[in-house]
Amino acid sequence: MSKLRENVALVTGGSSGIGRTTALLFAREGAKVAIASRRQEEGQSVVNEIRNAGGDAIFIKTDVSKADDCANAVSQTVDAFGKLDIAFNNAGVESFGKPVAETDESTWDSVLSINLKGIFLSMKYEIPEMLKAGGGSIVNMSSTYGIVASAFGGCSYHASKAGIIGLTKAAALEYAKHGIRVNAICPAFVATAMVQKFLEETGMTDQIKAFHPVGRLGTESEIAQSVVFLASNASSFMTGTALSVDGGMAAN
Repeated sequence: MSKLRENVALVTGGSSGIGRTTALLFAREGAKVAIASRRQEEGQSVVNEIRNAGGDAIFIKTDVSKADDCANAVSQTVDAFGKLDIAFNNAGVESFGKPVAETDESTWDSVLSINLKGIFLSMKYEIPEMLKAGGGSIVNMSSTYGIVASAFGGCSYHASKAGIIGLTKAAALEYAKHGIRVNAICPAFVATAMVQKFLEETGMTDQIKAFHPVGRLGTESEIAQSVVFLASNASSFMTGTALSVDGGMAAN
């Protein structure tokens, strides 16, 4: 039986990478899916792929750093499908290369605005609709680098991803008695197009693989399956969790 049958899911950053793979898996598991992203052509392509496979999906052009865009993404989802049951708040950016004292204020503001504020704004508008629906499940995209640090010059990224875990725990406690579960997922390095490009440019493939005790990078499918688990009733006793899906990296 489909794990998400009769559910409506919103995926931010759903036009590529983990967001795209998760949106496709949501649809295969029976959910109606709203894809929210800044990239319209890529986002519409995901919608078309879902529809061609017999599913139901819409695209909503969204910049999660803007409150009006987040409100619009939720309202269009509800207008199209009647409710909101699941949200995968996945949209985010990376920034590495400069230590704290050399990091520009503009870089700090941009990363925090998209990664952390974007999830706050998304939940701000998702939660009222889930309350109307009688409950729901929110999965926020954090990172292993929200749990452990690196010397790669990514202070804004680390701060944003650690902040997401704190925000997730606070929201989980606030809405636990209202039937809304809020969890975070913390992947390590995953073989997305962006990571593969980074490895090719830096020649650090062997070094990065060695960060993971299992000896390899994760796959988009492995992360997507973990998100579906957190979104579904299979994890009904879990809330406020930061789930590591990292090949043992945080334990190393």
